[in-house]
Amino acid sequence: MIARTPLHDWLGRKLGQEPSRDSLASYHLARLRETLAYVRERSPYHRDRLAGLAEGFPPRLKDMARLPFTTPDDLRRHHLAMLCVSQDQVARVVTLRTSGTTAPPKRIYFSDRDLELTLDFFQHGMSTMVEPGDCVLILLPGSTPDSVGDLLARALARMQVRALAHGPVADPALALAEAERRGAHCLVGIPVQALALAEHPGAERLQGRLKSALLTTDYVPRALAERIRRAWSCEIFEHYGMTETGLGGGVDCRAHAGYHLRGADLYYEVVEPQSGTPLPPGEEGELVVTTLTRQAMPLLRYRTGDLGRLLPEACPCGGATPRLDRVRGRLGNHLLLPGGARLPMWRLDEVLFAVAGLLDYRIRLTADGGARRLQLTARALPGKESGLGHEITRALAAIPELGRSLAGGGVKLEPVKIASQAWASDGTSKRTL
Repeated sequence: MIARTPLHDWLGRKLGQEPSRDSLASYHLARLRETLAYVRERSPYHRDRLAGLAEGFPPRLKDMARLPFTTPDDLRRHHLAMLCVSQDQVARVVTLRTSGTTAPPKRIYFSDRDLELTLDFFQHGMSTMVEPGDCVLILLPGSTPDSVGDLLARALARMQVRALAHGPVADPALALAEAERRGAHCLVGIPVQALALAEHPGAERLQGRLKSALLTTDYVPRALAERIRRAWSCEIFEHYGMTETGLGGGVDCRAHAGYHLRGADLYYEVVEPQSGTPLPPGEEGELVVTTLTRQAMPLLRYRTGDLGRLLPEACPCGGATPRLDRVRGRLGNHLLLPGGARLPMWRLDEVLFAVAGLLDYRIRLTADGGARRLQLTARALPGKESGLGHEITRALAAIPELGRSLAGGGVKLEPVKIASQAWASDGTSKRTL
């Protein structure tokens, strides 16, 4: 029998009653009304945008579709006007820059109360996979106070779980040695960095010790997760979230049938990406989130840019929290092939991470006269460089639409380059084409 997610009882305490579809809908409606009243009173930005809105809005959940979206560009241009507290009440400001562009950064503000809600979610979400007395190796940024690694370590301390705040992996051998020396039972890290550890020479010493691994901060290809599971014979969990959701968003349970969402603090919608029309549960579209308990900088109908779908059926574990299917990627994160075919990154991930010896890759499609050139740089497992380029080429050619473009000459694949070391990463940026 699959253990029910601990987030079920956690949500029940937040709701003050047994979680169900009806009780959650009533809670969401009440919190949305409170949030809208709060931002209209305190935020100059929202006061202007929502002028003329009837008191007590929304009368029904579906009426949220009448509100304008908040976009990443709004967070760049209007972040100060979106504040609902004085600046001396801001405990943490997160600045998010878009790599490869000169666009102004997004800025998101948190109060102490906002951070406490994240700590609370981390504590109960981690209780899915660890218990008092366990030890967790944290491979996330944690040197800055209230960073994701720091918050996770503090949440684990509330559970009497030891935290090893190692930070993003620069040297897999060093991280493995620390995990072995300190007796880690669980690992929390970025998918490609966790893979680099799992297949590094000496990683087998954690076999039988490491019970679980939580992959977070980026999308998790099934092929990558399966390689980690095989290497360590451990259970793989996944977390979905972003800075805009307060770092925590949702985590899967032992049924591994979707992410149990932070339903007391976040209200999710799914919309058709072009029109913005709401889609029913079960249909895939762009994820849109409204914060329900945020104090410093509430977000209303924020367009995440992520593709996903809400799951209408109950989880096999019996938990009644709202659930999100595995998020596969972002809008626009695809290769545009000749003839207009779009090849999303998640499909490349599933094919390429199934290639033995590949730890990470970067790919670029450029125009060159009448043909397009596909350039791929691969990071290889030490000792597995030989023949890797050939295996990658075979894997790419096996993707039907890309294979046709390669065979027809519309796309020319340049020789695969093998990187001698990992490329720099702050541990928070998502992989992108």
